Amino acid sequence: MILSQRLIQIFTILLNEDKVVSVKKLADDVKVSKRTVQRELDNTQGFLKKYGLSLNTKAGTGIWMEGEEDSKKQLLKELQSKETFDYIDKEKRRNGLILEVLKDREPKKLYYYRNIFGVSEATISNDMEAIEYWFKRFDLTLIRKQGYGVALEGSEKNYRLAVKSFIDENSDTDDFKVAIEEKKLEVLEDYYKKENKGIFQLIDYEVLKQVMLCLKQVTDKKLTRFTNESYYSLIMHITIAIMRIKSQEFIEEDSKTWNQFLYHEDHQLAYRIAESLERIFAVKIPKGEIAYILLHVSGAKIQSANIEEEYEKDVAVREELLELINEITDIYDPQIAYDLKQDEEFILGLLAHLKPTFFRLKNRLSISNPLLSQIQVAYAKTYESCLRVGDYIEKKYGFLVPKDEIGYLTMHFGAAEVRLLDRKESLRKVNIGIICASGIGISRLMHSQLKNFLKDRVQIYTYGQRDLTPGVLKNLDFIISNIELGDTKADILKVSEILSETELTMIEDKVTFYSKTSNNNHGEGEFSRQLEHINICINQIKGIIKDFQFMKVSESIYFEELLVAISEKISPFNRNRLQIQEDIMRREKISSQMIPEYGFALLHSRTKGVVKPNFSVCVTKDRTYFADPYFKGVKAVVIMLIPEDEQTAINSDIMGCLSSQLIENKEFLHLVFQGEKEELKECLERILRQYFKQYLEFI
Repeated sequence: MILSQRLIQIFTILLNEDKVVSVKKLADDVKVSKRTVQRELDNTQGFLKKYGLSLNTKAGTGIWMEGEEDSKKQLLKELQSKETFDYIDKEKRRNGLILEVLKDREPKKLYYYRNIFGVSEATISNDMEAIEYWFKRFDLTLIRKQGYGVALEGSEKNYRLAVKSFIDENSDTDDFKVAIEEKKLEVLEDYYKKENKGIFQLIDYEVLKQVMLCLKQVTDKKLTRFTNESYYSLIMHITIAIMRIKSQEFIEEDSKTWNQFLYHEDHQLAYRIAESLERIFAVKIPKGEIAYILLHVSGAKIQSANIEEEYEKDVAVREELLELINEITDIYDPQIAYDLKQDEEFILGLLAHLKPTFFRLKNRLSISNPLLSQIQVAYAKTYESCLRVGDYIEKKYGFLVPKDEIGYLTMHFGAAEVRLLDRKESLRKVNIGIICASGIGISRLMHSQLKNFLKDRVQIYTYGQRDLTPGVLKNLDFIISNIELGDTKADILKVSEILSETELTMIEDKVTFYSKTSNNNHGEGEFSRQLEHINICINQIKGIIKDFQFMKVSESIYFEELLVAISEKISPFNRNRLQIQEDIMRREKISSQMIPEYGFALLHSRTKGVVKPNFSVCVTKDRTYFADPYFKGVKAVVIMLIPEDEQTAINSDIMGCLSSQLIENKEFLHLVFQGEKEELKECLERILRQYFKQYLEFI
């Protein structure tokens, strides 16, 4: 095993200490981040085992070296001599050889590399053969001729992609990436002073620093929405570009591509970045380079999709992507595809992700996923399903979908599955007590902070310490306090007056735990609350049955006309009607709710246009398909509306039951298509009766 200089330092500290050493202290002593310390120590157990030693760790405490004193002394002596660790193994030498070739594309004789690495020309020749595959990934070719030497051939664009990828693949760039992602120039400078070789053989530090300052000066909403990884990637690509431009090496201009870019939504942003670079570096940025900047701006991952802004832009692209989301959701898992398509957060997240993804794939722009190896292990089944999605995209569009992109798809589908499971679990509201020593101001501040964070998952009560009677304690799941509560018999979480992110996470974990457990020990107070919840459920179900509407309309009706007809049936107030139409249309623009494979449309939305949940059905008078092409083979429209009030959880749960029954209950769906109002209403009552019985079992 080859030990890096910093790993030698870490081992030396641990061997000289006879007690536990915190990761923070190690990081401070070696002058790296805690993450780098942990990365350096990964996979060192096999090496230490040869000396009869091992590393032990304890969460929240630190790390120590376990083993006989003689063994520790032997390793320490060898570390101090450094002689055992000063050679370069084959893989490390070949990695260094790639770096040397990238540093200068001009032809070099084999003896040039022989002198650098201290091995024979025959060994260098073998190494050159071995590293050819790395360059082929970027359509670059190592030209080797007798009497000519070795040179790298290929387009300027592909060469830059190779340089960026080499930096990304370098195992010592974690601190470097974090400094750029978090826009911390002082941290970057410290890193440069410690690591002034390595990747800085490819990157001019002064150029990099000026590029970071340049982008800081470009105020644009899109730049602020870049993910950290995308921001880092843009900085690196521009830095490499400026270095090459200063060396009079340019991206080839393509008039056809340039004409397309003139009408691209990010064209003005790319121009503004180029103008800022021209001022700072006193260089002329050619059109081909502006197009190159636009590629990386448009291919960046965005933190969130602002659908309201996107409605009027790229309508055709959005519709194509929404259709693709519909297709790949079926490919991912046909069994849960219907439920996933009802998840607005999933649709919006994937829509935001896929637009720049396709731009990257089309233009062969690489992106790294730092969590890929963890995703492949922790979410192996989800990852395998997303590989099928990648295969489908490749067959449909001809784009190879790299593993890093599959990893990002896994994150979207995996999160949607977790939300789906959470929705299917029977969760109760958790009762939290707040006790503060600093008076009502801090209590109310903490109350507001928790309410904003946990929403309707909790019921929060504030008390004085003297108020904690046995009766009060019976009604609480746990207590949050910034003071010691002595022998109080309760689950107590000690916190600071202003809740930190760590404390909020701890509180959320407790809420998740208690929401899934019974609270039978809470006595009469809890029983009263259960009765209140049951009464709410009863009233919601009664309202749904009472207000059920069954409408018959002409098959030639247009979608917008249908919305008017529906809203007129549901509400007598014009303002509410307009609100219903607006909210249904908003939801439809996010993702079409036409479901032709089942023959119905499911128009569901939260809206201020209703004060009670509403379930209604609309069909054509002669029970044929709607003629308007917008309906895409639909012959029944199901409307499910819930109000924007405090009963969102129970309302969503009831409507979730009804939407599932449309798929699972053949009688229900048959009556939607062919039945009359009273028949359908009776079936609706049976379904809600069964739902209520199950509700009582879990409350």
